[in-house]
Amino acid sequence: MIQLSKTAATEIERLKSKQQPNVLFRLAVKPGGCSGWYYDMSFDQAVQVGERVFDSQGIQVVIDAESLKYIKGLTLDYSEDLMGGGFRFHNPQAKATCGCGNSFSVNND
Repeated sequence: MIQLSKTAATEIERLKSKQQPNVLFRLAVKPGGCSGWYYDMSFDQAVQVGERVFDSQGIQVVIDAESLKYIKGLTLDYSEDLMGGGFRFHNPQAKATCGCGNSFSVNND
């Protein structure tokens, strides 16, 4: 299960409003970054075979099967500070994260 905080859902809705109607929020994990894996967020028109769709705070989150094993239990938050706004990933499976917070490693790497 993936959870969105209320502030993350509000920001995703704001970003969605600039896209084509009825787009889906896609969250994926890709190899790379400082720690081995990084989070990738995008919008897409369709769900592909084998993907899972989670509903959190009224947002449909699409995740491919490969990414799901790295982010099960993830909470996505959004906050603003003096440096600007950004998404924050709280991943219980991450054993280490990069200083940027978007790159991580897991025990089964």
